[in-house]
Amino acid sequence: MSQGDKSKYTDKQKRQAEHIEESYEKRGLSEPEAERRAWATVNKQDGGGKKGGSGHD
Repeated sequence: MSQGDKSKYTDKQKRQAEHIEESYEKRGLSEPEAERRAWATVNKQDGGGKKGGSGHD
């Protein structure tokens, strides 16, 4: 089961996480661990969900 709110992520980030998760599962990781690692990877690459606000990148 998913942890946390994924609605703040872009469609691209969600697709990336799905592909990463599938790759981990093919290597023999359990689904929950694969999902956790996939989202950790997306967060590390992109710094989290959608950016917004006034003048912040």
